[in-house]
Amino acid sequence: QVHLVESGGGLVQPGGSLGISCAVSGLSLDHYAVAWFRQAPGKEREGISCISAFDGSTYYADSVKDRFTISRPNAKNTVNLQMNSLKPEETDGYFCATPPPGGLSDYGVDLRPESFSSWGQGTQVTVSS
Repeated sequence: QVHLVESGGGLVQPGGSLGISCAVSGLSLDHYAVAWFRQAPGKEREGISCISAFDGSTYYADSVKDRFTISRPNAKNTVNLQMNSLKPEETDGYFCATPPPGGLSDYGVDLRPESFSSWGQGTQVTVSS
């Protein structure tokens, strides 16, 4: 059974930085991509970043490009998201997800929620002074 647990959320001032993590069990990230999404109550889930399984290729939504960095340190089953220059409108629940078996190739990246089948419970990020 696939299990994803996000951690590291909290309160940060506008313009500040925060790192969040996604610990994955039940599958190997050597063969599965991981994506980060965010969602506020009543709003659609937005894909913001994805890292591929085989070569660690990364992909970012335009809204976070050059400010957020996704990584998989030491090829472990954890994926981090470093968020810089945060804005108040980025106050959201942040979720990580993995695709179903065969859903993405080893080099595949995707930001569409429908491409992912296993989700964590999320971690809240609040950007406020």
